[in-house]
Amino acid sequence: MSGVHSTAGDIDVDLGRLFASLLRSWRRILAVALGAAVLAFLFASLATPHYRAETRLLIETRESVFTRPSGEADRPILDEEGVASQVEVIGSTDILKQVAQKLELSKLPEFDPAANMSVVSRLLVLAGLKSDPHEIPSDERVLKAFREKLTVYRVERSRVIVIEFSSKDPKLAAEVPNALANAYLAVSRDAKLASNSDATGWLAPEIADLDKRVKEAEARVADFRAKSDLLIGQNNSILATQQLAELSSELSRVRASRAAAEATAESVRKALEKGGSLDALPQVLSSSLVQRLRERQAQLKADIADLSTTLLENHPRIRALRSQLVDLDAQIRAEAQNVLKSVATEVQAAQLRETQITADLNRLKAESARAGEEEVELRALEREAAAQRQLLESYMTRYREAASRQDRNYLPADARIFSRAVVPSEPYFPKIVPIVGAAFVASLLIMAVATLLQELFSGRAMRPAPGARLDPVEQVAMPALHEPEQTPALEADAVAAAMPEPVAAMVPEAPPVVRRAAPRLSKLGEIGIERAAEKLISSGTTRAIVVSPEGDEAAATAILVAREISDAGLRVLLLDLTASGAASRPMLDGVRRPGITNLLTAKAQFTDVIHADHYSGCHVIPVGTADPVRAMRAADRLPIILESLSTAYDLVIVECGPIDADGIRRLVGEDTEILLSVIEPEDEVVAAAANLKAGGYLDLILVTPAGSELPITPVPGRSAA
Repeated sequence: MSGVHSTAGDIDVDLGRLFASLLRSWRRILAVALGAAVLAFLFASLATPHYRAETRLLIETRESVFTRPSGEADRPILDEEGVASQVEVIGSTDILKQVAQKLELSKLPEFDPAANMSVVSRLLVLAGLKSDPHEIPSDERVLKAFREKLTVYRVERSRVIVIEFSSKDPKLAAEVPNALANAYLAVSRDAKLASNSDATGWLAPEIADLDKRVKEAEARVADFRAKSDLLIGQNNSILATQQLAELSSELSRVRASRAAAEATAESVRKALEKGGSLDALPQVLSSSLVQRLRERQAQLKADIADLSTTLLENHPRIRALRSQLVDLDAQIRAEAQNVLKSVATEVQAAQLRETQITADLNRLKAESARAGEEEVELRALEREAAAQRQLLESYMTRYREAASRQDRNYLPADARIFSRAVVPSEPYFPKIVPIVGAAFVASLLIMAVATLLQELFSGRAMRPAPGARLDPVEQVAMPALHEPEQTPALEADAVAAAMPEPVAAMVPEAPPVVRRAAPRLSKLGEIGIERAAEKLISSGTTRAIVVSPEGDEAAATAILVAREISDAGLRVLLLDLTASGAASRPMLDGVRRPGITNLLTAKAQFTDVIHADHYSGCHVIPVGTADPVRAMRAADRLPIILESLSTAYDLVIVECGPIDADGIRRLVGEDTEILLSVIEPEDEVVAAAANLKAGGYLDLILVTPAGSELPITPVPGRSAA
């Protein structure tokens, strides 16, 4: 390995010394802050005061219920988009030009920079360092200055529009927004008046044309009704249809009367034929002759009853009375026959009436059918005439309303001024106290930050980090290996002697112990760390599997190779798959952190398990803190994890510890090299090499850490910043 280590984590910031620099430089900081405050005070005192005033408008419907056109409902109030549109109307060029001309703003130097140009400005124009304001038309110069001083906005969640204007003249600051508001109301009224005039101009010829068409339509209706003989009866119905209904009712009544007469005749006939009593027939009883005969019959029966008490049945007087009684019965039956004849006569009359009505009804049906067909065309003509007349009446109503508004010039704008601008008594700029205070505070902050940065970059605020590890200096001769107890002190002295004075003061008194393996002759063809790193770099390998049959101490090979390749500028990651974490503990100062077991058990993501080596630029994934047994159940995910890491890093080194050929098969992919770590070429190393070659891995690279610094796991609890 080259022996070059990162020193970024060997120093720390001494916050006490850093902030003490503020106390040492307080006079300079305060002087600069006071100077800035004085300059701000002079600027605020000499600056030209500016005044601001505002006018407020309320967007609302000004039409009252008494002047609103008939039939027109309340118009909806403008929504947010409508109010925003009115804001743009107020700031339009036409309204600004009207106000500028009315107030003669072009005569004021405040609005025309070309009116009173200073000598310096003229010289700058002649030198070409400033644009000549005379090249721009006067109206555009005034409008540009006008817009810079004008602010028109809508109050949030309301229909209130605020017109703000600032000027050096307080009177002008109040006049401009009031003039703008008045101009806006006048423009709104003029727009309504123009719209009303256009409406009356369009309605007049339309009304004349509609009046002519209405007369023609009504004339066609009258002509068609006369030609078709479609006379109108009661209830606006055609006369034929009305007569048809009346005849239908009459026919029903006649048929009912005929049926009643036939029933009466039949009952009388049956009574006469069977010799039954005629007293149950109301038609017979209603006859006056029958009633007198019945009275005479009752008198005779009474006389016979009286005489029967004194005379016998064959007495001539009784016999005479009985003879009279029989004659009376014959007379009653004769009268019943007359009633039957009269009823039969009524039946015949009803039949004749029914026949006549039926004939008339059939005739009216034909006429009604013809009238119905012609009525369809008549209704169409009437609808056309009614539609034309309705449209004419609506046009005439609108025309009269529009003409009356135009004659009276009554067209209120949908806005009103509820707060006019008044002449301001105090300027809004400059505010001396806020400006001076802000300048003083800002200068204090700037000077404090500048002082802290100066102290930080000078190195005076730095101190050695706890447990910092300093790299040895190659120009200083190192002690022999057979005196390891003197190595830490001599290396610290050498580093201190080679560093400048501020950095030498940060060298710790007791750096971490580094053991250097004694160099020896190669027995199995193994190569050193630097040679192995060069071979991996030159071959373009993306994955290296390191097998350490000699246990945790042999895991130093993977660490040294990873650091060597990282120092060469490649992106390297070391994946520790040993049971004890022998490959990751020296790189993380023995701190247990989430690693591959957490990733396999889905308790962490890649960003949680990838850590930076404390002594080089490479990255490391430690064993982790999750349950190893549970993690091994998801060992099938290792190839996927390695493929993902290979896409992000130039080289992924996997330390597997003492493992056989079958154990590394799932870890081997494309462009993979197998490295065998060798410390002492003993039987277990030879057996491991033979096992790997028997498993098909013939191109083994035997690597030894001999002659390189062996990382020693620090005492738990120590770490580098």
